[in-house]
Amino acid sequence: MKALLIDAGNSRLKWALLRGRQLLHVQARAWPAGDPAPLLARVLRGAGAIDAIYVCNVAGVAVTRALGAGARKLKLPAPRIIRSADRSGKLRNGYDEPWRLGADRWVALLGAQARFPGQALCLVSIGTALTIDFLDARGRHRGGLIIPGPELMSASLQARTAGIRRRAQGGSDAAGRGLFTRNTRQALRQGARHACAALIERALAGMATRLGEQPRLLLSGGGVAQVAPLLSVSFQRYAEPVLAGLAVIARQAGLE
Repeated sequence: MKALLIDAGNSRLKWALLRGRQLLHVQARAWPAGDPAPLLARVLRGAGAIDAIYVCNVAGVAVTRALGAGARKLKLPAPRIIRSADRSGKLRNGYDEPWRLGADRWVALLGAQARFPGQALCLVSIGTALTIDFLDARGRHRGGLIIPGPELMSASLQARTAGIRRRAQGGSDAAGRGLFTRNTRQALRQGARHACAALIERALAGMATRLGEQPRLLLSGGGVAQVAPLLSVSFQRYAEPVLAGLAVIARQAGLE
């Protein structure tokens, strides 16, 4: 049995084929400006003969529509759009209203729990947004945080402040690990990166006190390289958590 797994994120589209327990041909592309349908059509055509399509989509309804139309045109199985639930197996959603937890975060929690069973986990995704989610050793989601990722944090400040935007033009992009810089462009970048790192460390310490144990810190996303060097706590890079979670869902549906 073979399934196509699609992670439609805010900035990028990622996809892979699942055959048995193996993720094959993991790929990623930035979303094009305008219509997402041509890129999605190429992904569907390249999948070949498949038995199912599993999708985690936080990129908007246009992606869901394009995938449905593309699958019908190619006579492929109807895409299964994964949404957050109250529970799945041992995983329990910690939100007061479970549907309000982003599907990407829910699916990532499923994948992480399967990869690290019986462990307290802190999942951090650093992309357009920076999200932090905690899972205790019993599989209970203990809540999370969302802030702008480092690039969006810097860009949004420039968009709303003409003086900073003008002073940030030009200047070197190079920035080390030090907190203080000597030009506005670097000050924006370093301020955003250090803010993200500080929140991760504070959240991790707070949850460790609450749980009585230190959660395993897992980092993913395109912004990891910007933030990880600033952390003073141990961490593990965890590649493609959403695709891993979709693989869990597919296997639970009997696609092994």
